[in-house]
Amino acid sequence: MRDLHRHACSDERLTVQAALDPELREWLFGSLQRSGQRVKAEQYVRGLLSVRGRKTLRSIAAQLDGAAAQQSVHHFISTSPWEWMPVRHALARHAQRTLAPDAWVIRPTLIPKAGSHSVGVDQQSLPLGRIVNGQRAVGAWLVSGRSAVPVDWQLRLSARWMADPLRQRASVPPDAAVATVEECVRVAVANVLGIKDVPRGPVVVDVADVDAVSIARFLSSMGIPFIVRVGPDAQLRLDRSELPKYGGRERTAGELAESLPRLRQQVNPGDGPTTAVAIPVVASPSRSDRMLLLGEWRPVGHPRRRLWLTNADVSSAVPALRLTRLPGVVVRDFAAISECVGVRDFAGRSFPGWHRHITLASVAHLVAALELRGPAAGASPAEGDVSHTNGTTVR
Repeated sequence: MRDLHRHACSDERLTVQAALDPELREWLFGSLQRSGQRVKAEQYVRGLLSVRGRKTLRSIAAQLDGAAAQQSVHHFISTSPWEWMPVRHALARHAQRTLAPDAWVIRPTLIPKAGSHSVGVDQQSLPLGRIVNGQRAVGAWLVSGRSAVPVDWQLRLSARWMADPLRQRASVPPDAAVATVEECVRVAVANVLGIKDVPRGPVVVDVADVDAVSIARFLSSMGIPFIVRVGPDAQLRLDRSELPKYGGRERTAGELAESLPRLRQQVNPGDGPTTAVAIPVVASPSRSDRMLLLGEWRPVGHPRRRLWLTNADVSSAVPALRLTRLPGVVVRDFAAISECVGVRDFAGRSFPGWHRHITLASVAHLVAALELRGPAAGASPAEGDVSHTNGTTVR
């Protein structure tokens, strides 16, 4: 495999000519009704892959035809009526066909911004009381141990973006609504599960500061396999139909994980030995939401303990633990590819423009991933491929 990190956000231009062949262009942009739109989409993706520095509408237009091109590029991204969801669906199907992903991963992304004019910008709260000015989005990624490709994005909008003049100025559509990060997660999941010819699961949700139990119950109601990262303070109960000798009072996930050492097992999910426990729990007093609390204690150098909720049938914790490594692949490829092709760079006020830009940036990410990984891109990940993942830190 070619060294992806050698290319990460440097001034070296990526060589992508072979990857943008006519068949791939038609596959990804066939939903665009006009040939001129398909040409502009291809030119925009090429600009994202070749422009040095920030990928703004101006810098991409400068690669084409100067001032006249800038107006054309702005119109194509911000006001042209082409729909981005069919492009995202085509992107997902191509990623499924060529990269052999193992799961969907849902993760948040913070996009710091100077000023308050870019669509969706607000004061964003971070852990430890930090406040950052920027946009918050939730991405849905198709991920294997080798590759992660973004497919769908939800931009969180606060109440101030729902009121005029900001709403009108940003062309926020009538069906958009004020959304929490948790609601963005639900919409992202619903969107990707409806994509034709792409498996419905499993879904791995790695989002801090949301009601993980509520998200797990939502996924359970949809009948799909899932793993959701859960905080130590989440309230759960032991499933006494599985563990009748133990009490059924509500306890925190952290307490439950520590209270049953006899259920722990030593396993190796492919990136080294670790200690894991799978505890049957229920997420509601009615005991209708049966799940497993998956706990893991990793060696020094990793987060000491991680907790997940899953509906997997865990006779062995290894398959589930492998899935918990996939958010780390997203972190790696977001830094090495997504940031380099301008996922964070749209500075306009247009809500449709943000979605069109980030959709084409996701296409550019796929093209770069295919090119940089070469013939191995379509291969299934080997057991050891998860060893390079770097945890679940939100970037």
